[in-house]
Amino acid sequence: MRRGRRLGVDVGSVRIGVAVCDPDGLVATPLETVAAGDGAVGRLAELAEEVSAIEFVVGLPVSLNGRESHAATTVRAFVETLRHAVPDVGIRLHDERMSTMSADSLLREGGRSGRSRREVIDQAAATVILQAALDAERTRGVPPGETI
Repeated sequence: MRRGRRLGVDVGSVRIGVAVCDPDGLVATPLETVAAGDGAVGRLAELAEEVSAIEFVVGLPVSLNGRESHAATTVRAFVETLRHAVPDVGIRLHDERMSTMSADSLLREGGRSGRSRREVIDQAAATVILQAALDAERTRGVPPGETI
């Protein structure tokens, strides 16, 4: 397992959820929700610098049959912009299938009401994406997903 903090990112059209892991890559935790739009990439660059991130793990929208959804095109464009803004931080796309549903389920189990779930669902989804990638890397011995 590589050492270093990673940022999990769940890109949405309105909000972008962000999660971070510890330096040993064991546990992902929610970090922040960033408003999508003009300042989003800049804020992600700031967060990467603040935590000394070695990599972004960005959720790639994939349908249940394994094909990339139409939203994947938007995510890929966003990742290209991010890559140019933060060239020294790696970027990896990771299948985000069911991440929002899993996050919503976890928040429900934790007793969150509908409104309070909506406020943190993007961070929770980013946490699910990042934790899945960390677990896969630890199990397989190689980083999962597609390197950008």
